[in-house]
Amino acid sequence: MDFFSPSFLLAMDFSNPYYLIIGASTVIILSFIFGEVSQKTNVPSVLMLIVLGVVLQTMLSIEKETILPILEILGIVGLIMIVLEAALELKLKPEKYVPIVKALVIALVGLIASAYVAALVLHQFIDGMTMEKAWFYATPLSILSSAIIIPSVSGLSTAKKEFHIYESTFSDILGIMMFIFLKGQVESSLDDAAGGGVSSFAFKVLLTILISFIASYLIILIFQNIKSHTKLFLLIAVLLLLYSVGKKMGLSSLLIILVFGLIIANMKLFFRGPLGRWLEMEKAEHIYEGLHVVTMETAFVVRTFFFVFFGLSIVIASIFDPNVALVSMLIIISIYLIRFAVLKLFIGEDIVPQLYIAPRGLITVLLFYQIPTQVKVATFNEGILLFIIIGTSLIMTVAMVRDKQKTSVAVRKAEESPVGYEKWKAPTVTEITDDHASKH
Repeated sequence: MDFFSPSFLLAMDFSNPYYLIIGASTVIILSFIFGEVSQKTNVPSVLMLIVLGVVLQTMLSIEKETILPILEILGIVGLIMIVLEAALELKLKPEKYVPIVKALVIALVGLIASAYVAALVLHQFIDGMTMEKAWFYATPLSILSSAIIIPSVSGLSTAKKEFHIYESTFSDILGIMMFIFLKGQVESSLDDAAGGGVSSFAFKVLLTILISFIASYLIILIFQNIKSHTKLFLLIAVLLLLYSVGKKMGLSSLLIILVFGLIIANMKLFFRGPLGRWLEMEKAEHIYEGLHVVTMETAFVVRTFFFVFFGLSIVIASIFDPNVALVSMLIIISIYLIRFAVLKLFIGEDIVPQLYIAPRGLITVLLFYQIPTQVKVATFNEGILLFIIIGTSLIMTVAMVRDKQKTSVAVRKAEESPVGYEKWKAPTVTEITDDHASKH
């Protein structure tokens, strides 16, 4: 039997650990190849992973109910790793403050405006969808996917690449905070003691930031004195623990991950005065360098399996429903019209390809499955989710490919038409004398 044939896959017994190892190893190898192809073509590797999942779905009989819990765990861990990976790249220098604030404002305005318009569309076209419920569905659809953006923008200029890292990371965090706020409103309407008002939410955010700074300083000071060579995954375990405990307490615990990443990436800035005397910079730098590598590797693996499992879970036929296509297209059009207006206002003329880099992905899927039972709408078709994720990813792909082609053409023209030059000969003393004499 051919190892790569569909019949071989169908015959595989996935209760056998060796088949599981073969399958997992093959997926990781393919993900690496997809990454290399993405570097050459600018087609997002995430899109290829989703397609791989869809192809495997046609070959394997796996029930969606068995995939969803795995998908949720992979999504949570992947989110933490991706935000940490992005935070470790952010260097807080005076010249970076304006771009960071600008990216934060763009992410916030784009998120709220996109969610509002998407909620209007869902409210108008889906039966039983009140505006309150529509906000829950619209929020995940309005969050940029850092899981797709960060690996895809490496070929852009430094300024544009940094903008997308800042914007997508802020979009993730702000989007999750917005979703938590909406959930708090629902819980407070059911239980007066739940405290879902704006003041309660603001208090929780401030408390999260305070906990984030205290925990981050303690982690760095403690871990710099741990001599074991296996402390990096211990550090990640501590961060996962803090995130999960924070979530159970209703805190915006993704801020803990962001703040920790920012502090360890900018230790000279945060460890000043008396705190600076406690920090052993050389040891702390080793932690940062090791954590950076481990985070990138872990994010790669988790991202790989998340999007393959997502591909396994989706129902492709749902995107061909005319109502799904109509609602999805209206939301996609609104996304880019709002993005055009916001980028034009805050950036100016040079907004390509940034305008088209607005894919939805990991956070969208993760939050969608966390919508409270009380506000779920039975008539909502999950094909809308899939249509928007694939649609925005394809739009980004086309834009990135065209941008790369334009850059290649410009470079080729520059090489074909080099700057001219002439060989210069120093004048002799006689020539200088004669020239001086002719002027007089």
